Amino acid sequence: MEYTVLNNGVKIPMEGFGVFQVPDADECKQAVRTALQTGYRLIDTAAAYFNEGAVGEAVRQSGVPRDEIFVTTKLWVQDFGYEKAKKAIDTCLTNLNLDYADMILLHQAFGDYYGAYRALEEAYQAGKVRAIGVSNFYPARLVDICMNFATVPAVNQIECHPFFQRNEDLRVAKKYGVHVEAWGPFAEGGHGIFTHPVLTAIGKKYGKTAAQVVLRWNVQRGVIVLPKSVHAGRIVQNYDIWDFALREDDMAQIKALDLGKTEIIDHFSPAIAKMLNTHKIHD
Repeated sequence: MEYTVLNNGVKIPMEGFGVFQVPDADECKQAVRTALQTGYRLIDTAAAYFNEGAVGEAVRQSGVPRDEIFVTTKLWVQDFGYEKAKKAIDTCLTNLNLDYADMILLHQAFGDYYGAYRALEEAYQAGKVRAIGVSNFYPARLVDICMNFATVPAVNQIECHPFFQRNEDLRVAKKYGVHVEAWGPFAEGGHGIFTHPVLTAIGKKYGKTAAQVVLRWNVQRGVIVLPKSVHAGRIVQNYDIWDFALREDDMAQIKALDLGKTEIIDHFSPAIAKMLNTHKIHD
């Protein structure tokens, strides 16, 4: 496992384990336990995933020292605004049942994210969280946050994979000292990614799968990857990317796959904006 250092000096693994769409508590706990046993040390959850409690329990029962595990969660749009976000931060910590979170992100760039980020800053200053950041912030929104707060986001977690490579997002993030994390690094299975001829051909040279090639490609671009699976074999396989490196010609072949657009969720769509602003995760 390789690590990188965030803009506030906190160390974070370059590969983590995501638990999106794993709301069943027992299944989530088992997946996180398997991930930690495999060697993962970054676990990524969110209030909107409905599994913070399961993640926290798995972390506490893992036998791995707490200070070796980096736990990220996220606040949902419904809880944006200063006062609501202050309450939501404490709710996240209660759900996790951990003394602190390693990082809390704003899940979307909608609603009163200014007020919510101000609450995150206060939580950071109070020691409730070791780093703060954002998710799904396109470049202009990321710059907006960076220009108007004393605490620059440590991370922007965005969709990032060979078919939507986000090169401008990476450029802007680097300019402002923000690390990029990739959710959906497998494009949610789109474009036949696991059997894609370019990716499988590259993998054959190293005895690796297309999935492992995709993860390694993003890591070599400086992007923190967050693969997700509930299958033990795949959890282990996704972690096995640290014993090889892609060559420049491999990277160039993958670069040519970029379509330059999302096929998962279009944050510029009025319908999506309405949905994200109205979606409720609690009463």
